[in-house]
Amino acid sequence: MGVAPSETGEREVMPPGSHGGNLDIRHLTKGTRLLLPVWEEGALFSTGDPHAAQGDGEVCVTGIEAPMNVSLRFHLRKGVGIDAPQFVTQGPLTKKYDTDGYHATLGIGPDLLEASKDAVRRMVDYISKRWRMERWEAYILSSITVDLKICEIVDRPNWIIGAYLPLSIFK
Repeated sequence: MGVAPSETGEREVMPPGSHGGNLDIRHLTKGTRLLLPVWEEGALFSTGDPHAAQGDGEVCVTGIEAPMNVSLRFHLRKGVGIDAPQFVTQGPLTKKYDTDGYHATLGIGPDLLEASKDAVRRMVDYISKRWRMERWEAYILSSITVDLKICEIVDRPNWIIGAYLPLSIFK
């Protein structure tokens, strides 16, 4: 979901930017209010690429793609002055998954992207061994269900990223 960007010229669909765009955020669901800055007359809003499920981080560009009907309401809020998307949710972010706990793997290092990759690699290892899946299957499952979280960013030079697998999906 997004509006026309402030920059002119052709743009790729990905990556997202301050205008919105390919916002693969699993919490943009029913009842969520998405706030977008507007730079062009009429905003030129567009939407597409709905996912039935995905984990935070969508680690391998895989979500469960699904056709969907959407109902949207628009309100122009003059003078808000945001320069990038923001959103407001209606309640707990993961209440349907928080029933059986999580198994988390960690990536630790001075680079958040590399620490994220390490946490995901460890999760793929865990899933493939524990549930006897092929690595590619575990990777796709991670993209659909695993949430990446910044667990620690205070102890420079190393940061900690957690990859959280909700155990309730195996019921």
